Amino acid sequence: MTLSLPTSLPTPAVPNSLTAHEHIGFELGWDYGHYAVTPPAPYANEPSPLRNGWLSGQAAFGSRTLQPTPPVRKWLQLRLHAWLRGRSVELVQVTPHYLQQIDVSHCPITRLALSSDTTEGMDSTIASIDRVRSDAGYAAGNLAVMSAKANHAKAAHGYRDALQFVKLIEGGPLGGLNGLTAEQWSRVAVLCSFVEPLTHEEASALPLLVLPPNRLRLFNPVQALQAFISQQLTAPGWSHRMTRLEDLLPGKLLRRAFQTFFHALLPRVLEAGRNSTPQALRWAIEDAWRQPLVQQRWTLFARQLTAAQCEALVQRASARQLGTVRIECVSDEQATDGWDIDSRGYVPHAVLMRRTAGGVPRRLRPDAFPPAGEPRQASLPLQ
Repeated sequence: MTLSLPTSLPTPAVPNSLTAHEHIGFELGWDYGHYAVTPPAPYANEPSPLRNGWLSGQAAFGSRTLQPTPPVRKWLQLRLHAWLRGRSVELVQVTPHYLQQIDVSHCPITRLALSSDTTEGMDSTIASIDRVRSDAGYAAGNLAVMSAKANHAKAAHGYRDALQFVKLIEGGPLGGLNGLTAEQWSRVAVLCSFVEPLTHEEASALPLLVLPPNRLRLFNPVQALQAFISQQLTAPGWSHRMTRLEDLLPGKLLRRAFQTFFHALLPRVLEAGRNSTPQALRWAIEDAWRQPLVQQRWTLFARQLTAAQCEALVQRASARQLGTVRIECVSDEQATDGWDIDSRGYVPHAVLMRRTAGGVPRRLRPDAFPPAGEPRQASLPLQ
């Protein structure tokens, strides 16, 4: 019996397509290699696009790697977490520097001190990045740092859900819900309200129980004005700035309503003491808004303005450098750029390339891969 040997070995099977999920996973792994960071187990061992990108990055950069600073590690961890869940990540603005800008020392919901070390500590002290609007992706203007405990409790709940939880706790025997008290759920509600479009009447009736985190986008002009005025008290020279802001108000009746409101807010903040830490001063401002008189006088003042007038007032005051923080006004389209609201924060599964029988990739369309500098987003097939 004679055996014949094949003249050539069989060609390994080549996947006939390249999906967006595979492409983004490879790029994420490439960045792991660029910063000489080993992906967490099991992703460094099991075959995957991420591992392929990581090995390729190691081969390409060798010892010419970049310094993996704590913000870089947090950036890679955020992208990995999003990639595994199919969530979109807008990478033009969401950079390590951006994550450093939004970092905080205390949870805005529980007010406990936070630690960036995820290997030790409890959920109540571990810092976590939350998508404030849960039906949007990881994008600039939609991210806030809070404790893992608050993040897990908030989950996919929004503004109206949080308000309902407050009513359930206050109206029944429950001392809390999902580990948060009524006071803490009130802060969640206000935080979520910043990124949800509300009517001017509804937004003007909300107390500022939590100051907006840095770089968060405020969708309701009256809340932007509310935060702009409240943040004046966080820096010296507020009296002079408030006088100049008052001069921008049209009419004596409106100015008197503003004075009445501000004189109700001011004493409750000053009670915290002049030697308070910046964090304690922020809490004093937030707590002052719990006083019914402060909220009543604010609503009376704010409802004499329209949403357009509130926005114009903030712009004019900012142009005169009356703000304590930098403010940038953007259009409605720019405000949600990269948020992927239409897909509820997911990137739809898409085939970017198909391979020919010989294994050579063939582009499906000219824009299959985004040009350099454009957002690179991850997606998983949605079942």
